[in-house]
Amino acid sequence: MAQLVPVASLLTGVVGLVGAQQQAQAQRRQQAAIQENREAQLKVANQEAARQRREMLARTIASTRARLAAGGVSAGEGSGAALLSGLEEEAEARDAASDRQFALRVAAGRRSLLDDQLNLGQFLRVGSQLATGFSSSFRSLLNL
Repeated sequence: MAQLVPVASLLTGVVGLVGAQQQAQAQRRQQAAIQENREAQLKVANQEAARQRREMLARTIASTRARLAAGGVSAGEGSGAALLSGLEEEAEARDAASDRQFALRVAAGRRSLLDDQLNLGQFLRVGSQLATGFSSSFRSLLNL
């Protein structure tokens, strides 16, 4: 009967390890779903901001063309063209900065690009219990 105790503790350790692995997998799936949801929300917000910037640029260009035409300056050549191209370049620079910021915000959801938010604490705890079970089983077999 005393020989069954080490085997039972060994089985308990294995069952604990399997349970911890299943719990960690469920936790990873939940964290991945949360991260995907967060990224989707950020993407939608980024697309909406980009749409608003494009509309504002179109309105600004239209009003600038109207002002230039009212002043008798052609918007297609000379200083009018330079002004309009400057507005477009500034808008492109803002879009690029916004895209970089979006990428950083998405990456900030993880502690590290290498860390896929794995939690090893549970495995270490169960592994310690399993090692204790192995050592007690080994000692018990040596005492026979």
